[in-house]
Amino acid sequence: MEKNKDWILMEEADWHFRKLVRRFVKERDKISVEGVSLPGLLILKTIERNGEQRLGDLAEVLDFTSGAVTALCDKLEAAGFAVRQRSRTDRRSIALNITERGRKMLLRNQEVGTCIIDLLFGTFSQEELIQQIHYFKRLNESLVGFSERIDELVGHISEGPAGKGGSPASRRNRDFISY
Repeated sequence: MEKNKDWILMEEADWHFRKLVRRFVKERDKISVEGVSLPGLLILKTIERNGEQRLGDLAEVLDFTSGAVTALCDKLEAAGFAVRQRSRTDRRSIALNITERGRKMLLRNQEVGTCIIDLLFGTFSQEELIQQIHYFKRLNESLVGFSERIDELVGHISEGPAGKGGSPASRRNRDFISY
């Protein structure tokens, strides 16, 4: 019975986590500063701080897909905030660099990041923030190899006894996976 209570709590935590992620992405994507989305601002900030960046490196550092980085870079370049050029360190690759116009735009809007963080986390106490950081780190660690573990789990479930639906644990996992 105790496991059932844990499962119900885990399902509720999963639902709230997915809802939080969807809402954050939806709200984030509505925000634009001088025609630049928040992910675009992150790209400009990264270049300003670290110098020109190869697009693949931006995708990795900012945890964006390569397609998303390409689309964002297209918009930044069209607005005159960034420019693609041959990498200074590897002439075979293309890098993105910030323009003077991009630097001025970041300077005008330097408090945006502070405002965003304050709106999201400013109402929490220091102890609550420490707890959140701890739990965010644990969730992030749980996601390392997540898709591979799910693929493996799906393989074990499908190899279960024919017609019997597998064990109660595998039925719970199958229900979990099917959402």
